[in-house]
Amino acid sequence: MSETAIISGTGALPSLLARTLNARGEPYVVCQLEGFPTEIEGGAQIEFRVERLVPFLNELTRRGVGRVVFGGAARRPQLDLRSFDPETAQLVPRLMGAMQDGDDATLREVIAIFEEWDLKVVGAHDVAPDLVPGAGLLTGAPSDGDRRDAARAAGIVEALGSVDVGQSAVVAQGLCLAIEALPGTDAMLDFVGATQALVTRPDPAGAKGILYKAPKPGQERRVDLPAIGPITVRKAAEAGLGGVVWEAGGVLCIDREGMIAEAEKAGLFLWSRQP
Repeated sequence: MSETAIISGTGALPSLLARTLNARGEPYVVCQLEGFPTEIEGGAQIEFRVERLVPFLNELTRRGVGRVVFGGAARRPQLDLRSFDPETAQLVPRLMGAMQDGDDATLREVIAIFEEWDLKVVGAHDVAPDLVPGAGLLTGAPSDGDRRDAARAAGIVEALGSVDVGQSAVVAQGLCLAIEALPGTDAMLDFVGATQALVTRPDPAGAKGILYKAPKPGQERRVDLPAIGPITVRKAAEAGLGGVVWEAGGVLCIDREGMIAEAEKAGLFLWSRQP
């Protein structure tokens, strides 16, 4: 059986992937991009830099790695032009050209490069399908107003995604309170919480508002699939919202039981919405 390489970023997802593979008796190797320490128990067996991508890919094939899964958060690293080896330097025009077209284009180019080394790139949801709930309510019940807000937010997120901006939005009684940009979902929810007193809703007794999250239209889902977890739910509650909604089949739920516990404690609903 060939190994699976976990390209580990920060957060809980890489550890979940490792535990899933370990429970099935499937061999894996943990790979860490320098500057983004993994939280997988035991740490990384391989640390690499983008500037030496080709030697890293050669190491994976030498070890007998057959597939690669990316998991966890990472940001674009600062590149040191003096550190590129000659073979990786030949990839720079491809990568720089893709970066000019946005994150999704960059990720597609990265996948293409990995697959040129016969490394099959799979999604976290392929390794651990239980992380992606199907359509339905996990807890609580949205009102008609919440459902209207979810539909409104889904349209906003689709528009944002079409220009490669963000994957989530907050809507209350039809008003868009915030959209996700580079700082991420947690920062957006902090902003909503900090500005609640400045927002006048049409009906003070009506829907409190929802967080909605979904992949970008046409997104490469093997890498950078949006994720939510207990912290997301807690921050939504702190922001005064009534529920968390996401596109069914398109969002990773990290620690579903923890999410439900946080939601029930705060009186929020969790809805995996059919797109």
